[in-house]
Amino acid sequence: MAPAARAAVIDSATNDSAPRAEPAFLPRSRVPVMTGAASGVDKVEASTFNPPGQAASDVWLRDLVAQLDRGLVVIASREPLPWHQYASEWGRIIRQLPLEGLPMDARMELLTDGGVTDPRMRQVIAKASVGVPFYLHLAVDSESRRQVVSQDEIMQRFLQHVDPDERRYLELLSITRTFDFELFTRLAQAFHLPAGQIAWERLTSYSFVYPAPESRFQLHQLMTSVLRVRLSAAISQEAHRVLHDLWNERARGSNAPTALREAAYHGLGSGVLSSDRLLDYADRIAALGGSQGVSGLVADLRDFLEQGEPDEALDQTARCLAAEAAVLLGDAEKINTLTPGRSWSLTSRAGARLAVAAGHGRRIGGQTAEALHIYSSVWDGREGPERHPAGLWSADLHMAQGRFRRAFLLADEVTASSPADAHVLRGDLARLLHLASRFSYDFERAERHLRDAEARYRQAGTVIGAALVKTNLAELLAWTDPVSAIAVAREAVEANTDLGALHEAGKAFTALGQAQLAIGHFNDARTSLDHACRTLDTAGYRSGRARAELVRASLHLRLRQADQAMASLRWAVDELVAVEVYPTLLMVAEYLLGMLERTDETISAAAQQARNDIEPLDSLEALEARMNDHLRGLLT
Repeated sequence: MAPAARAAVIDSATNDSAPRAEPAFLPRSRVPVMTGAASGVDKVEASTFNPPGQAASDVWLRDLVAQLDRGLVVIASREPLPWHQYASEWGRIIRQLPLEGLPMDARMELLTDGGVTDPRMRQVIAKASVGVPFYLHLAVDSESRRQVVSQDEIMQRFLQHVDPDERRYLELLSITRTFDFELFTRLAQAFHLPAGQIAWERLTSYSFVYPAPESRFQLHQLMTSVLRVRLSAAISQEAHRVLHDLWNERARGSNAPTALREAAYHGLGSGVLSSDRLLDYADRIAALGGSQGVSGLVADLRDFLEQGEPDEALDQTARCLAAEAAVLLGDAEKINTLTPGRSWSLTSRAGARLAVAAGHGRRIGGQTAEALHIYSSVWDGREGPERHPAGLWSADLHMAQGRFRRAFLLADEVTASSPADAHVLRGDLARLLHLASRFSYDFERAERHLRDAEARYRQAGTVIGAALVKTNLAELLAWTDPVSAIAVAREAVEANTDLGALHEAGKAFTALGQAQLAIGHFNDARTSLDHACRTLDTAGYRSGRARAELVRASLHLRLRQADQAMASLRWAVDELVAVEVYPTLLMVAEYLLGMLERTDETISAAAQQARNDIEPLDSLEALEARMNDHLRGLLT
């Protein structure tokens, strides 16, 4: 952006192949500053201010540098030196060094030395400059003249080096976050501007145009903010509409969440997106990229709301999406902060989804009864597809509290009322039935339901679903094939860590520790369970943490560490009772107590209450026989 945006270092001190001087006239206004140097080597510091596309006019400078065949020359310029086009030898001795923004301390020092005495003004200028020396010097110049540094003045300084015919292109591109040749062409055609490779290359040669990922470009932040205000509201909205259509086309041809996010961003700017359509974009982004893509969409929506008029529907949508993104991360604290009291309305789609997210926050945080109440209110009080997740999670909590038969019945009811192509929902329902079967220790049935879930998720193309299946498969294999479980558990840890799903990564660590325990790798098991406990503590996932502690009790038992095993058992049981979940695990705790040949009234009472609460799929006796059989295999 600034005239000095990059430096070219030309080292011909030890190179005899510098090009011969080209005859040229040296204008007085461009005489470089030269200083003598030791050992007969000259140093030259030169600045050139040629507009883009006029590199030929610097022939005087090439002539001068070529004469200094025993010197080091540093040239500050807005664009790379293209001198290799005139003589290939230049390419061997020119090194391009980009000059980045100044660090904050250097900005403050420069402003102080320049006479900007007000500390608050220095801070404002230093931050707004983004470290660009040109803007800092402009501020110093204005301060010395006792003038306010205005955006208009900045704009005029910037645009001195921009061809007038190109300013309109830049104004239109200022509403983009990244752009490429196709996008440039589409905008130019929409506003009846000539578009072609020559215009494109001239634009992208400016120093305030930076490379961006995926072979795209972006304008410098300061340039963007200055240019954008020059567009009328009508033109800005129409440009956003054009780009909304373009990114929608790209999203249909690609699975990149970036295209969907950009389509949503420009849809907001064009005023064509309602709350419901934003939710559709969020669902597609979440299925492809998890929490990060949705968090970016939430940030865009928040920025849009801050810059415009209050919009209650979009505000609730923003809270809904932020809460759902936090659900993917297992961040109960953030979810509950976004959903205080009854701060949602079931009359809207976003409100119903916000309520479901609120239920997730309570569930992860161990407020099981409150979570079930919220889910049930949506299932009973809402029509439409939003009630299906509420029904699913109601069934999930019935499963978690040991009402296995009721969980299966409600899952069947949700399945019957959902569309046949609701692959993610049906995958979730199949995975729920897997969990109900697994906590009933019916592992053959559990595997069938998990394979069904995996097929459904594959049809939906959901990355998150695939990661969930990996975790559940690792947990199942830890019981049925611990050797194979180790590789699957490690894959599950990696997949969920990449998605930021700490609660799922913690569960995968627990499965890894259990598998290592089963095959006698006790040191590895201890390490994995330590990782599990730390991760689940960080996620605030109380029931998952209790399960990890129960496996740790089993490890202590195998190592004949009776006192440590008792401490782990008591802690795990207290947590499971507090969060009101997994009664079969309370029965497991009593079994481990018997293996230790110890007694504990609290553990025994909790196990007896669990037997009273469980609604088995077959019979309590059959369930307990399966459980004891598998536990013997783990502990001996």
